[in-house]
Amino acid sequence: MAHVTVHDEDVDLDSPTMVEGLPGVGLVGKLATDHLVETLDMTYYASLECEGLPRISVYESGSREVRPPVRVYADADRDLLALQSDVPVSASAAADFANCVTEWLDDNDATPIYMSGLPREKEADRVPSLYGVATGDGAGRLDDNDIGRPSERGAVSGPTGALLHEAGVRGFDAVGLVVESDPQFPDPEAAHILIENGIAPLTGVEVATEDLVDRAEEISDQKEQLAQRMQEADPDESSQAQPLRMFQ
Repeated sequence: MAHVTVHDEDVDLDSPTMVEGLPGVGLVGKLATDHLVETLDMTYYASLECEGLPRISVYESGSREVRPPVRVYADADRDLLALQSDVPVSASAAADFANCVTEWLDDNDATPIYMSGLPREKEADRVPSLYGVATGDGAGRLDDNDIGRPSERGAVSGPTGALLHEAGVRGFDAVGLVVESDPQFPDPEAAHILIENGIAPLTGVEVATEDLVDRAEEISDQKEQLAQRMQEADPDESSQAQPLRMFQ
């Protein structure tokens, strides 16, 4: 059974918003969430343990400290949480993972923003489009912030799809952001669009994203191995959106 362990009881949150950054197409959710954690200097708050998650420890450059691969960071001043993952969630663990996360969010009166990439080949001078879907009363937040609607029927797969499904079953308020993303490589430009046109208006948190664009090549090189891993993974491990015809 999955559970969340809080490591910093001094963090005081009031109905926070949680941004989810699981690996998927273009690594857009992960890139956006990693950028938030780093730029806002968010506090390591909690870890998530689940039977389907790899039993590994991760560490940062210059630090001796090891941490679990799936962590939650917090910014109490902004009432913001970020779910950061360095590993994919296995298909066998997705339901348990989604149940655990949703239970914890509900217990903490938190509203999630889930994120997925929609595979689209890059076109010069074309800005990736972004739209939103929702469960519960999440649609009102999208309307209030003029976030677009899907132009065609589609589905969100992988662990992010499981999270949205669990929210829908429970009638839990959740928002899902979908952005056009490179189907093969890390896509910092799409992550920039997610933050600027999705996360920032929904949370009221302004985050500088010039670094994501300026360092796009460097970031892509750093994350290329994980992007390749997600491309080769079982589709149920990689968070992504697809036109519904792909499932028929």
